[in-house]
Amino acid sequence: MNVLSMFDLKGEKAIVTGGGQGLGKEMALALAEAGADVAVVQRRLEMGEQTAAEIKKLGRKGIAIKADVSKEEDVKKVVETVKREFGRIDICVNNAGIAGWKAAEDMTLEEWREMIDIDLTGVFLCCKWVGREMIKQKKGSIINISSMSGYIVNVPQKQCHYNAAKAGVHHLTKSLALEWAPYNVRVNAICPGYMMTPLLRLADKKILDEWASMTPQKRIADPSEIKGLCVFLASKASTYVTGSAIIIDGGYTLP
Repeated sequence: MNVLSMFDLKGEKAIVTGGGQGLGKEMALALAEAGADVAVVQRRLEMGEQTAAEIKKLGRKGIAIKADVSKEEDVKKVVETVKREFGRIDICVNNAGIAGWKAAEDMTLEEWREMIDIDLTGVFLCCKWVGREMIKQKKGSIINISSMSGYIVNVPQKQCHYNAAKAGVHHLTKSLALEWAPYNVRVNAICPGYMMTPLLRLADKKILDEWASMTPQKRIADPSEIKGLCVFLASKASTYVTGSAIIIDGGYTLP
């Protein structure tokens, strides 16, 4: 097989949760640029519709679905909608998530639960319901968006709930990869470092400069730099890759 054709996603059907903005939008557009039709799942429907409109401009099918991934009924409806609109699901990027800083001693149980419900349980629910469909068709690639925070404890921010959720995503990814390997369903994770998403732009410049200085490449990544890795894991170029959690952090976790 020609190496370029290995990255061709023409005819593939994909879901990207949290695809209305930031890294999710970049990955949704990347999959469309590679040839896939993409369903954009977002809690704020208007944001998902904007990404879907850009996907259509690329000549692919794009739909927006409003859903909260922490609610099982919402996730089931997403799968039903995509099956009805696209016929099947070949790729699922579980990107929806939240972040927040709070010292552990001041954190409420509600704050802890919200983080775990969205960033870990939401990933599990999407894997579960999409995985059922992929097992039936004996084909599929699931890409869970984790974080380098699943490996390290970032400073100076205090975010034990976020770190714990992302570490959970890593082990969930490995567990499902093992369980579903016999069905040709691959499960991998992408673990980004600091990327200049619209949300990160709201951070204090002093903090941004500190993060950049702690990164061996001495910069914060552009969100588009995640696109290639996403397409690789979704495509035939990675058919022997499963259970991996790939760090993309400019070397931040090396020291």
